Amino acid sequence: MFGSMEECSSLRSSDSAGTSEEYEIVESLASQESEPQLNIANNGNMEDLQHELTEVMREKSSESSSPNSMDSSTKSLAKKDEEPSCFTLPILETQVSHISSLSEDACSSSDGRMDDRNLGENNPSFSQVASDDDMERVQSEDGSGDYTIFNRVTYLGAASINAPRSEAEIQRNMAILNAQAQEQALEVSVSVPSNSEGYVIIYDATTSTEMTRFKIHRILFCARGKIDTTEARCFAFTSSHGDTQETAIFQCHVFRCQIPEAVARVLITFAAAFRRVPRNKLVKKEVELDQNRQQADNVYLFDISLEIKEEDSKGNFNTVPRDKEFFKLRCNTEKQLVLTVTPTPPSTNTSTTHLNVDELNVERCFGLLVAPGRRVKNADMNLLEMVSMGSNANDKKSYVISGHWDPSDSAFVVLNRETPRDRRIFMTVAIDLVIRGIQEPVRFVIETKVRVYPHHERFWYFSKKPLVHLFSLKLKQVAHSPQGDQQYVVTSVDNLGEVERWRPSTMSLSLNLSSLTSSTLSSLSTGRSPSIASIETPGCDEDTDDDEPLLSGSGEVSKDCPQGELDMWRQVLPKLQAAPQQLPKGVSRLVKRGIPEALRGEVWQLLAGCSDDLDMMETYRVLITKDCASEQVILRDINRTFPAHDYFKEAGGVGQDALYKISKAYAVYDEEVGYCQGLSFLAAALLLHMPEEQTFCVLVKIMFEYGLRDLFKDGFEILHMRFYQLAKLMEEQLPELWLHFQDQGVEIHMFASQWFLTLYTAKFPLFMVFHYLDLFLLTGIDSVFQVALALLQMSKKELISSDFEGILKYFRVSLPKKYRNEDVARQLYKVATSIKVKKLKKYEKEYLALKEQEALQEDPVVRLERENRRLLDDNMRLERENDDLAHELVTSKINMRHSMDKLEDKCDNLNKEVVSLNAILNDAEEEKKRLLLEANQVKELLKREVDKGDMETQRNNAIITDYKKICSQLSERLDKEQAANTQTINMYKAKVSSCETCSGILSPVTGPPVELGIEESPLVTKLNQQVRELELELAQTKLALVESECKNQDLTHQLSTAMTELQATKNTWFQKTLTSISSLKERTASTGGSVIGNNPYGSAAVGHSSLQRQHSRDSNSEKM
Repeated sequence: MFGSMEECSSLRSSDSAGTSEEYEIVESLASQESEPQLNIANNGNMEDLQHELTEVMREKSSESSSPNSMDSSTKSLAKKDEEPSCFTLPILETQVSHISSLSEDACSSSDGRMDDRNLGENNPSFSQVASDDDMERVQSEDGSGDYTIFNRVTYLGAASINAPRSEAEIQRNMAILNAQAQEQALEVSVSVPSNSEGYVIIYDATTSTEMTRFKIHRILFCARGKIDTTEARCFAFTSSHGDTQETAIFQCHVFRCQIPEAVARVLITFAAAFRRVPRNKLVKKEVELDQNRQQADNVYLFDISLEIKEEDSKGNFNTVPRDKEFFKLRCNTEKQLVLTVTPTPPSTNTSTTHLNVDELNVERCFGLLVAPGRRVKNADMNLLEMVSMGSNANDKKSYVISGHWDPSDSAFVVLNRETPRDRRIFMTVAIDLVIRGIQEPVRFVIETKVRVYPHHERFWYFSKKPLVHLFSLKLKQVAHSPQGDQQYVVTSVDNLGEVERWRPSTMSLSLNLSSLTSSTLSSLSTGRSPSIASIETPGCDEDTDDDEPLLSGSGEVSKDCPQGELDMWRQVLPKLQAAPQQLPKGVSRLVKRGIPEALRGEVWQLLAGCSDDLDMMETYRVLITKDCASEQVILRDINRTFPAHDYFKEAGGVGQDALYKISKAYAVYDEEVGYCQGLSFLAAALLLHMPEEQTFCVLVKIMFEYGLRDLFKDGFEILHMRFYQLAKLMEEQLPELWLHFQDQGVEIHMFASQWFLTLYTAKFPLFMVFHYLDLFLLTGIDSVFQVALALLQMSKKELISSDFEGILKYFRVSLPKKYRNEDVARQLYKVATSIKVKKLKKYEKEYLALKEQEALQEDPVVRLERENRRLLDDNMRLERENDDLAHELVTSKINMRHSMDKLEDKCDNLNKEVVSLNAILNDAEEEKKRLLLEANQVKELLKREVDKGDMETQRNNAIITDYKKICSQLSERLDKEQAANTQTINMYKAKVSSCETCSGILSPVTGPPVELGIEESPLVTKLNQQVRELELELAQTKLALVESECKNQDLTHQLSTAMTELQATKNTWFQKTLTSISSLKERTASTGGSVIGNNPYGSAAVGHSSLQRQHSRDSNSEKM
């Protein structure tokens, strides 16, 4: 029979979702102690809830008097069970145990009973504690806890379900089974455990035989039937069967109570079961923790963070972006590695350990090493050049090491080459630390993935979170140093993996303490920051929040973006930059989906059309120097703008100062409107994405070209028209909600005024604010109506069920908190963009017609009085502006007079400088004239000397010519005399040879004349002597001529050198140089004459050789 009931299957619902999106099956792990959690809805029936809470309080008081009552910590958790309206307890990695199917459970025992868990007398393991007609509570003797048994319950059957957490799906199945299973229904008893370790057991009411059981963590969702329907007495829960995602089957089991009030008590009991942990298990955990602490007295933990910085074009090093699992590097770029070592408190008992964090201080870094790849050998690591090391200035316990990484090194070729698109490469970083008290350096190794991009790659979004790894250092004490310090050796160094620092969120979320496991609590108690994945964040149900409204500026906006969407932006962004007036194809669709956080500042400026408005930027720099009458109001509003955001928290900080200057500049720029309260929220949202100047430009564009300033003009007349348009749209598209507002007296301005004036930037989370500004800059003021209608439509159910005060409270508190979840906000904008608001122009005309009709029906006296007041206000405003202009004129005149005085003083000083410079110039010109005169004199003198030298050269040439002529004549004469003498000698020889007597005596006849007794003729001797003297004189003359020519060339060279120096230096000492040259030439001439006139006659051989040398010099000089 049980199998037949399970064969009922439900139809596919539009609210259902795939198994992979709604539920995740995880493997059974014996070490996990996470608690299952449940979502229970109570349909919002406040009277039923109040009645049941009274009974629960009575039960709590009875439990507190029992000897088996819980301890104080368990009681504090039990108090939360008194909130049965809605429990949001998502299941994250709960322990999954293997259970059999329903048919196997029914047949597991030969006698039809399981584990002897029967009721009353048939089950000896239970002893009855309390009983009544509908509910009885029994206690397990084996220590598994109490069980609450509900009698007179009818089992309607089970149905397969696709969306186990969809309440609408459960309600639909509940209605179907309640209507169809009237004849096949079974009378059963339901046993619900009091803690998360038990089973939900179904017994046959007649035989008290166990039919089936469900492990408590297998139950995913529990809900009751809607009030005032036939299912008001029904409740149902969904459970999972199967151990893997492929074999998972979800079923919805439906029950019906005979008494409607019992349904709420069943749900409360379920909620208590999911919140409580058995007392014996808590004691067991504490004992295990104590044992672990005693066994790990010398274990220390270190958080080591890794940052990679790259050099930019200005020579600075900036942190590189990091994706979810890898760093993004650029090739051929200088890099720095920065590692921060932070010792964390040891996970040991302080009473048994001898170590503490202060004793394990890092003294220095022995080396910083890098290598491509993973599991790298020590010999393959490459040492980097150390840049700095030392304690962190902000945190003295942290030790910071930085090293220089040269990408051109051959060892880093792999890390300096562009990585293919579908690949990642590993990089290993190691540091050797010298820690006080440890004999050898300790090496910590971090392996991470990197991807190398081209040198000029531009990254679209930035996530600069450092990579943090948690290390466990186990030490063993060996001896004491002579100074008494403890000495240790390293037993092991374990990398416990990557962790993320937990930081309190800026959103006012209340943590569900029951969702924290014991391991998480222990890690928090020891000061260690667990991974974010180990902390379960509660859902976005407004029932779990308090009555405090959400602070403006709350929420965090992730910079992560899918790669496919970034590629699409990469394609359209250059086109948008080239022609911002015409949106390229696809931009509108991308903007509606949300601009990536890293691109918002640039895209907002392009959409607003002020990306290069240099004139407005210069205007802003001038406006911030002027006085503003609204400064006190601006200062008061700035302290209340985005108080939840770190950038604007600090009073007088950078954020508040920039916001003050922007608000003040706009108040001075737009004198008609001035400063508007609430304008600072819009400016703050813009300022988070761009500098001050660009923020001011975009703000002016929004106010003037998007029509936002019109809402503040003419007594908010345009704003009232917008209210009328929104009211007509509500009446047309949300008539039921509109009628409810009319019945409750809720008017549009009570909740929509802030939406229009601040563009949803005042109260909503930042993710929703930024996404709305994307839509507003694309579509304009129409988007305000679309988002308003979407908000009302998605909150229609809550608003209709609330009264006047509840509606206003919902708008003020609950509505902003509802959209802290990004998925809910995305769904809101998806609905908003699908809403059509084409009738705005029609409603605008209707509003203007109504105003004209009211004006016609109005009493002329009242209308004239109102116009008179308006004119008086305008007159007062103009008079104030006139006074301001007059004051500004007087101030400008005073400043101008002061400036003119300064300029006149400066002019007088410049005139004096001009006079002095003119005097210096005149002196320089006179000096120049004098130097030119001296240069001309020197030129003339040199010219005369050159002419004189030329004349002497000509005279010497004439003398040389005469000497040559005389020498040639003497040579001819000598030749003639020699020939005559030879002839005479021959004649004498002939006469002597003819005489026999004389020939014998004078034989041989060829002998010299002296030997023959014949004396030489005196005339011949005299002539020979004259020839020798003439030859000697000719040689001396030629020698003197050559020497004079050489000296002449030297003088000419000296003259040219002197002229060059004269032109270069204009030195007056050239007169002395000229005198020196003249005296040198005179001495040279006198020396040459003395050589010619004073040398004595030499021998004939000397004269002949001198003559030969002279002939050779003469020939050389002729060649020259």
